[in-house]
Amino acid sequence: MTGRDLSWRRLPSRRAFLGQAGAGIVLGAAPVFAETILKLPLPGGPQERTITTAFPQKGPMILQRTRPPLLETPMEVFDRGIFTPNDQFFVRWHWAVIPGEVDVGTFKLAVRGHVERPLALSLADLLAMSRIELAAVNQCSGNSRGLFQPRVPGGEWFHGAMGNARWTGVRLKDVLDRAGVKGGALAVRFNGLDEPVVDGAPDFMKSLDIDHALDGEVMIAFAMNGEQLPLVNGFPLRLVVPGWYSTYWVKMLSDIEVLDVPDQTYWMATAYRIPDTPHASIRPGETGIKTVPINRMVPRSFITNLTAGAAVQAGAPTLVRGIAFGGDTGVGKVDLSTDGGKTWLPTKLGTDAGKYSFRQWEMTVTFAGKGSQTLMARCTNNAGVTQPDIPNWNPAGFMRNVIETTPIAVN
Repeated sequence: MTGRDLSWRRLPSRRAFLGQAGAGIVLGAAPVFAETILKLPLPGGPQERTITTAFPQKGPMILQRTRPPLLETPMEVFDRGIFTPNDQFFVRWHWAVIPGEVDVGTFKLAVRGHVERPLALSLADLLAMSRIELAAVNQCSGNSRGLFQPRVPGGEWFHGAMGNARWTGVRLKDVLDRAGVKGGALAVRFNGLDEPVVDGAPDFMKSLDIDHALDGEVMIAFAMNGEQLPLVNGFPLRLVVPGWYSTYWVKMLSDIEVLDVPDQTYWMATAYRIPDTPHASIRPGETGIKTVPINRMVPRSFITNLTAGAAVQAGAPTLVRGIAFGGDTGVGKVDLSTDGGKTWLPTKLGTDAGKYSFRQWEMTVTFAGKGSQTLMARCTNNAGVTQPDIPNWNPAGFMRNVIETTPIAVN
């Protein structure tokens, strides 16, 4: 029994989950891309991107790169609701050697290291454990990197390297408790089935401090939005670290190692580090700055039903709608400005699906006069942290959360 079922659409019982069988997905095949072109307002370009439907289990996605896959969610998807559909959920891999199929019958999750009882858990073992469900935003550290000025290297994302889902799985704490974490443990390191392209390249692994790993919120997910994980989103298991950037959300999770020493491997000690400064911001060219591993997300908000250059009618009620998230806590409020940030008014918040979820907001406004207007949405989270009005800058292009602007034309 190999692969996974591409037609399966509802989270099944334990027996049904293990009984699924399907053809493997060959990610290494050269995809044929559609000719649809999307223009993005990226100051450093490229401003034209292909919309592709060539990837298995994926609908229309903005193509950033084919190997390894980098697929961005089109902004209009976020206007349809607070949960991002699986087939348009963004994709980001570090290495191109990704299994094209996973044998659900023989797959094992190793739990080892500084533990009393090393484990090799099958999917059946995990499905037999107590399940939890949590709504949480998964956002790439470099989401919106394409808007950094001066430009920085890396994937030049617009705003679509993020998504929100209902994740179903088991608590990491429950798995670690079953293994019996020994005294003196400092961290837990996670590894997946993806592999480096060349010998000697650093295997992609991430770690969490032991107290964080045992907080009861970090989970091992086997489903998102009521369905099995798509292969390119981490099937059969992925780590979910609510409130933290997606670099920690290890896909195709296969190995958990409890450490009694700090993790000094590449992806913790060298990569994914930010300046230890307010807003992780420094001046271009500034050196000698202390860095720390990237960690908690910060609040953001977006206008989703109007795009830059949209035309609205003067004197007529106009609905302005969008989404927001509070980063590592819930959305406290979202304010809207229709005059470029001179004045702000509170919006109406939609359903609260939890402190780590997207939350929709809306407001109806009437523009009295004709001409150009600039709309801005500003989120304040439940900890009182508000989006800044000046963009941060760092050489990795991480953690953008400035108040975004949407220019419109009032006719």
